[in-house]
Amino acid sequence: MEVYKIKGANRLHGTIKVSGAKNSAVALIPASLLANSPVTIEGLPEILDVWTLKEILEEVGAKITFEDGTMTIDPTNIVDMPLPNGNIKKLRASYYLMGALLGKFKKAAIGLPGGCHLGPRPIDQHIKGFEALGATVSNEHGAIYLRADELVGSKIYLDVVSVGATINIMLAAVLAKGRTIIENAAKEPEIIDVATLLSNMGANIKGAGTNVIRIDGVNELHGTKHTIIPDRIEAGTFMIMAAVAGDGITIDNVIPFHVEALTAKLREMGVKVEEYEEQIFIPKPENLQAVDVKTLVYPGFPTDLQQPFSVLMTQATGTSVITDSIYSARFKQIDELRRMSANGRVDGRTAVITGPVNLEAATVRASDLRAGAALVLAGLIADGETEIQDIFHIERGYSSIIEKLQGLGADIRRVEIKEIEVNNE
Repeated sequence: MEVYKIKGANRLHGTIKVSGAKNSAVALIPASLLANSPVTIEGLPEILDVWTLKEILEEVGAKITFEDGTMTIDPTNIVDMPLPNGNIKKLRASYYLMGALLGKFKKAAIGLPGGCHLGPRPIDQHIKGFEALGATVSNEHGAIYLRADELVGSKIYLDVVSVGATINIMLAAVLAKGRTIIENAAKEPEIIDVATLLSNMGANIKGAGTNVIRIDGVNELHGTKHTIIPDRIEAGTFMIMAAVAGDGITIDNVIPFHVEALTAKLREMGVKVEEYEEQIFIPKPENLQAVDVKTLVYPGFPTDLQQPFSVLMTQATGTSVITDSIYSARFKQIDELRRMSANGRVDGRTAVITGPVNLEAATVRASDLRAGAALVLAGLIADGETEIQDIFHIERGYSSIIEKLQGLGADIRRVEIKEIEVNNE
């Protein structure tokens, strides 16, 4: 198995570039299936989730080239084959194929999605939207089957603000007859990104980025070229890294507006954040102070940054409290940080962390994508050499993470170890 080995206590400095947004990429790629000619997406992150989606699209007949972050998808000859198992199970965002294939063929059969285990993440709002558009939905042998004679626009109120449901309904509605109105829609930048691609393909979408989205169905969509937005979660991870381990770090290819909630909390802790048009500079921090954080839907503090932020809290003076109102089981990093001598505990949806403490190297395991990112940050400041296992979680969402961190002076490498070494621990 492969692991990360990190020798900590090196102060990092220099410039690090943010890749394209993972949470956009995993929706933009399925969205391309709705076109009747090739779609080119530039700036995609070269991460496992993107490669997995490429393989899935090739399974249904799409012709794809992918090089240097640019993917061209020709959906001309795709077929409406069922996808109950296989690669579908490897990532949560495979559910976007439900909306895309339902919109394209008026039917789809998609296995229940995989991805990180963060507690209950039902897709009931997705199904509610599909049914409102006229589809019948059934769960057969662990796969979701969607069937419709035709899709007709409808008014859909989401009981819970959901990025996935908002995008999935958009995908199904752009080729439906009449007008679809999504109320209580999510507002994330990734939704605007997907709406921009669909609009450039010929869709009629208004209100993306607000809580009410209006979609007037069209007869067909055509190919186009689209450049993905920067990954605000990767940018936020690097900002936290600069605050915890930096000697002056510039984060390049970032939209400062997208990370405002994090910037506000960093400044509250005593971190200086200098914003420029497409860059953020964070000088070496001093005297970090404890803060309280509550994750909220965008534009609030992102749940995806809760886990990396908990590492910064271990270095702040006082007791910090972080509450995750989005996912109930997203504190698995705390036990791993405790192995590294962190002073933290979990109480329901809340983690309480007291600092500052000197973290010590240990062998730890990434339980999910963002927990893995947190452990990388912890390893960067810990005394000794940290070993991180199950790194495939990290590489689902962070492109070229080893090379990027090495460029700042980090002592991090990927190492192949024998399974017996793990079993004997």
